[in-house]
Amino acid sequence: MKKTKKRKVELVVISDIHLGTYGCRAKEVLNYLKTIQPETLILNGDIIDIWQFKKRFFPKSHMNVIKHLTSLLSKDTKVYYITGNHDEMLRKFKGFQLGNFKILNKIILNLDGKKAWIFHGDVFDVTMKHSKWLAKLGGKGYDLLIVLNTFMNWVSQLFGYGKLSLSKKIKNSVKSAVKFINDFEKTASDIAIDNNYDYVVCGHIHQPEIRKIKNQKGKTIYLNSGDWIENLTALEYNKKEWSLYEYAKDDVAKGFEVNETKKEKKKNKEKEHNILFNELLREFDIRKT
Repeated sequence: MKKTKKRKVELVVISDIHLGTYGCRAKEVLNYLKTIQPETLILNGDIIDIWQFKKRFFPKSHMNVIKHLTSLLSKDTKVYYITGNHDEMLRKFKGFQLGNFKILNKIILNLDGKKAWIFHGDVFDVTMKHSKWLAKLGGKGYDLLIVLNTFMNWVSQLFGYGKLSLSKKIKNSVKSAVKFINDFEKTASDIAIDNNYDYVVCGHIHQPEIRKIKNQKGKTIYLNSGDWIENLTALEYNKKEWSLYEYAKDDVAKGFEVNETKKEKKKNKEKEHNILFNELLREFDIRKT
């Protein structure tokens, strides 16, 4: 395969990869990371999903993402790991630093004379603060929805139809979900304005966004990096400008080929579908006959 020239990016913010779950799009994450050469990379929470972690499911493609992230450290990339709720166990290591790698709960960066306040965002989630068991239950339900969605898309593509996202449709149609997202964005922005932050950068709600938000006290730019389960998005900062990266529009990243024979591809695809289907059976407590 022809070697691709990497794009130089001053700052990349990526979040909600959820390595270790069935819905994680690890191959796509790796394809994207292979196309860029960031000066600073911020992993803004929920990178490894410790809540849903299962020893029996951590594919090579997921491990390859971790290997690539660690390899960036040898290329003088500063890597900040900001903890999220699904990788909250790392919060006990807040402040840990090894070379260019550091674990934090939040970070404030000076970007060309403007202040950027960056954190995961679960601190604003009332469900997280008061009913963690309910949040975890919701996480399992979301994971099951992704499994169902993956199976449906496999069937859909088999018959020549396109992909669909069940969770996106639900989030966009349920009023309470829409309200939660709006409240989240407003709360983050209001606090940012109170503290004179020019940018507030979050993850957590899997809703990619860049927009200016105003209130009576002032204004700020709210940004959300989205996720790598449904949206496949990240935030990039270059030459005093923010942009929303979308994998679906990146022909270079999508052009990476996996070095497998047709037979290996078929075998790996069948194995993946078997894992997903067996997990679905376990979730519904159904035994194979």
